[in-house]
Amino acid sequence: MSLNDPQWGKKGGSNGPPDLDELWRNFNQKLNGLFGRRGGGGGGPSMQPPSMRQLGGGAGVLVALVLLVWLASGFYTVDEKQRGVVFTFGKYTELTSPGLRWRLPFPFQAQEIVNLSQVRTVEIGYRNNVKTKVLKESIMLTGDENIIDIQFAVQYTLKDPLAYLFNNKRPDDTVLQVAESAFREVVGANKMDFVLYEGREQVANEAQKLIQNILDLYKTGIAISNVTMQNAQPPEQVQASFDDAVKAKQDLERQKNEGQAYFNDVVPKAQGAASRLTEEAQGYRQRVVANAEGETSRFKQVLTEYDKAPQVTRDRMYLETIQQIMSSTSKILLDAKSGSNLLYLPLDKIMQMSGAIAPETGTTAPSKQTLVDPTPNPDPVTRSRDAFRARERENRP
Repeated sequence: MSLNDPQWGKKGGSNGPPDLDELWRNFNQKLNGLFGRRGGGGGGPSMQPPSMRQLGGGAGVLVALVLLVWLASGFYTVDEKQRGVVFTFGKYTELTSPGLRWRLPFPFQAQEIVNLSQVRTVEIGYRNNVKTKVLKESIMLTGDENIIDIQFAVQYTLKDPLAYLFNNKRPDDTVLQVAESAFREVVGANKMDFVLYEGREQVANEAQKLIQNILDLYKTGIAISNVTMQNAQPPEQVQASFDDAVKAKQDLERQKNEGQAYFNDVVPKAQGAASRLTEEAQGYRQRVVANAEGETSRFKQVLTEYDKAPQVTRDRMYLETIQQIMSSTSKILLDAKSGSNLLYLPLDKIMQMSGAIAPETGTTAPSKQTLVDPTPNPDPVTRSRDAFRARERENRP
């Protein structure tokens, strides 16, 4: 009882120590009110202490409540993307599926919830930000003995909760160490330019496969989902020199692209011209062969006719040859020894003169001209007869 209690110091209306009987009565009233028992008759409180039976009933209710709460502590819930691992005195007992589950309360059993779908991330070479570098993890040596600074992140999920919990003491630290070792191996097998520029994606893929193989060998129950190279650059001391090298490489790529564009423009044209010449040559070949075959066939036919009538065939061939030759010339040959004066029409001159006059007059009609023989002959019948006789003498064998 504290000093501030109003019952303190009151006995018989004077200050003094508390009345023990009155304290006992107050205690009995509170205890009876707790167990639902009221005081005796006369409206006054009962002066009798609680019996052992009453005390035993109240203790049983308290024990039942405590036991109920203790048993209820064994209920737990497992989500759809989780698995529950139950331990009995620290030893694995069972793997529970999603839903409402119950296990023996502490200290008999305990459970641990493992999230299989959660994507965990391990950062190598930096922490939280690329600028926050961890040089002992990021500095690596390439195959051509150059030093580069690499920061990358490894994302993984769990595929076997039992292996994740029991086979390795610190699986997250294992992923970090394995990823760093695998990346050093891949970078050490390639040259610096390949790692920094054109082969970054390939390096990340090779490192992911190697990390997964090592983790499977350790039976960690971890599945690597992605390896992302955040940054890869030469050390800061030689950054300027490498920037110049990058610019030179970009100029090289630009010149290659220009050369490829010129190639794509010139080569198709050359191929088209070559194809056209080939087709023309093929057509010329077919035409020459066809003409040769036709000449051969005509020669055989002429030979057959020549065997039948040699003289007639010779005369015919002679006339055809002369006709072919004279058809392409404007010269006229006259036999002056026969003494005949044969008039002829200079058709080529007439056509030239008509072509020159037509544009001036606006008409295409040929002009009429009178040709005068320089050696007049009043008897045209005689002149025609002489010409006919001359032709007969020429054709006579």
